[in-house]
Amino acid sequence: MKTMFRSLRTLLVVVAALATASCGFHLRGSYNLPDEIQTLSVTSFDQYGKLTREMKSQLRQHDIKLVSPAAAVSNLNLNGESYGESTLSLYQNSRVAEKQFAYTVSYSVTVPEKGSYNFSTSLSRTYLDNPLTALAKSVEEEMLAQEMRVEATKQIMRQLARLNAHIEEYERKEAEEKALRELYQGVDQKKPAITIETRFEGKDEQRGKPLSSYSTSGDSAQ
Repeated sequence: MKTMFRSLRTLLVVVAALATASCGFHLRGSYNLPDEIQTLSVTSFDQYGKLTREMKSQLRQHDIKLVSPAAAVSNLNLNGESYGESTLSLYQNSRVAEKQFAYTVSYSVTVPEKGSYNFSTSLSRTYLDNPLTALAKSVEEEMLAQEMRVEATKQIMRQLARLNAHIEEYERKEAEEKALRELYQGVDQKKPAITIETRFEGKDEQRGKPLSSYSTSGDSAQ
């Protein structure tokens, strides 16, 4: 009986695995990254800042080889980060009760000979401002900021996984433009030669004899 139960359980696990694979499901944190960024350089507005360190950590976790910037190497550049806050609600004494923090990261990805792409990712979190815990307020805000940094780097990873679609679109446009250039280069731009003749129908000259001619191809008048 136990053997039959184990066999049935194994069969269910296999069926579930096949079903998730067929529908394109991926485990959380797993990204199908393009070959073009398997080796990557990272530059930043703050090369030693917390966001840069967190981003490099995320890349290493997904087996991305980090190297120094070079012309033949794809590059991820963190252009900047910004914070903002707004008041959501107030206490009866008009003190702030609830805030909303917004966090935005702008970045660009450059793939040699396959284009440069600009992106940004934004997050927001609510925060309860308790006046009785003023000493712990700064610590809590920093924890919230770090949480948003981590989530932002995960969103960047998800965008990198979708980079294939941008590269394919870039290559399609490049192929179209190349085809158009070749098409126009194959068209003969030289104008066809046009010859104009003047004939005299007088009595003293042979009927239909041309007195002069002119050609746009450069022939001299006769």
